[in-house]
Amino acid sequence: MPSFSYKAVNSGGQHIAGVMTAENYQVALRLLEEQSLYPIQVSEGASVGKGLVGGRRVKTAHLTTFYSQLADLLKAGVPMLRALDVLGKQGSQGALSQIVKELREDVAGGMALGDAMAKHPRAFSPLHSSMVRAGEQGGFLEDVLHRIAIFCEKQDELRNKVLGAMIYPSILVVVGSAVVLMIMLVVVPKLRDHLRPESFNFMTHAVFWTCDALQHHYVTVAGVLVAMALAVSTLARTESGKRSLEKFQLKAPVMGNIVTMVAICRFCRILGTLLHNGVPILQSLRIAKDSAGNSILAEAIEKAGDSVKKGAALSAPLSESGLFPGTILDMIAVAEESNNLETVLVQIADTNEVRTARSIELGVRILEPVLLFFMAMMVFCIAFALLLPILSMGSGVG
Repeated sequence: MPSFSYKAVNSGGQHIAGVMTAENYQVALRLLEEQSLYPIQVSEGASVGKGLVGGRRVKTAHLTTFYSQLADLLKAGVPMLRALDVLGKQGSQGALSQIVKELREDVAGGMALGDAMAKHPRAFSPLHSSMVRAGEQGGFLEDVLHRIAIFCEKQDELRNKVLGAMIYPSILVVVGSAVVLMIMLVVVPKLRDHLRPESFNFMTHAVFWTCDALQHHYVTVAGVLVAMALAVSTLARTESGKRSLEKFQLKAPVMGNIVTMVAICRFCRILGTLLHNGVPILQSLRIAKDSAGNSILAEAIEKAGDSVKKGAALSAPLSESGLFPGTILDMIAVAEESNNLETVLVQIADTNEVRTARSIELGVRILEPVLLFFMAMMVFCIAFALLLPILSMGSGVG
C-alpha cells in the first residue's frame, strides 16, 4: 500500500504534517477529512516522517524514553489516550512530541497504536511497529514496549561505543592528511626549484607529478573523486550492488565478523523478545528477519522459517547459511530440545554483544598503529624522493 505525505490544518488552525498509508490519492483525502483535517498538500511518497519533523531528527534516546514511559503509564492503569496526551506535552523530546500528538489523534480516531506508528516510518522503524501491533493483538503491549526500550538502549549504547572508538582514528586521518597536503603544496615546490632534473628518480617524478596535479589540476582531481563517489553510491543503490556490498561487509577481514555478530545479536534479541511475549515462532521469524539489517542474513532466516513451517528444527537450516557460529547454533539446538528458546536467544544476544564491543575496541586499537604506519610511510616516501636527489647533487659537487 503506497504512502502519502501530507500537510494539513486542523480545526484549531494548527499546521500538521505527517505520513499515512492509503490505497490511492482519493482515499488519502477521505482519511484526512475523517480526522477533521483540511489538506494543504498531499503527495505520494513518505517525504515527511521517519524521524524528521520540521527538519529535525528524532533521537534514539527520546524514543527509548517514550517507549519506557508509555509502558510504565499503561502498566499503572492509565488509559492509552491519556498516556499519549501526557507524553505529547513533554516539550523536552523535541520533534517526537509532535509525532506523539499525531499518534494520539489517530488512536482517538479508532486506529491501533501499531498502525498509527507505521505512518511515521522514519521515527518508528517497521520492526517496532510490527512488535507493537503483535503486542496489541496478544494483550501484552506493556511488556513489548518495555522490551523495545531495552533493545533501543542497548543498540544506542553499542553505536555510541563505535562512534567514540572512531574519534581518535578519524582525527588521526584528518591531521595526517593535512600534514601531507601541506608538505606537497608548500615544502615540495620550494625544494623543487633547487634540484637538478638529472638527479630525479622514479619516486621524485611521482611526487612532483602528484604535486602538479594538486596545484594546477585540483578541479579535475576533485571532479574525478566526486565522480567515483557518485558511481559507487549509484552502484550501491542497485540490487546487485547492494547485495555485493552486503556480502563484502559479512566477509571483510576483521570488520566482517563484527558486522555479522551485530546482525546476529540483533536478530536473536528480537526473536527471543517476540517468543517470550507469546508471538508464534513463524510470525516471530517473519518479523525478526528484517531486524538483521542484511538481506543475505534475512534470506537465510527466511529459509529457516520455511523449514520450521515443515516441522524442522530452527538450528539446522541456520547452520546451512554458514553465517552463524557453531557455538550459537549449538545453544539454539539445546534450547529447542529443552523448550527454552526465548530465554537462550536473549542470553546469546547479551553475551555476544559484550564480546562484539570488545572486538570493536580491539579492532580500533589495531587500526590506530596501522594508520600511523601508513602516514609515516607516506611522509617517508616524500622525504626519500627529495633527499635522494639532494644527496646525489652533494656527492656530485664533492
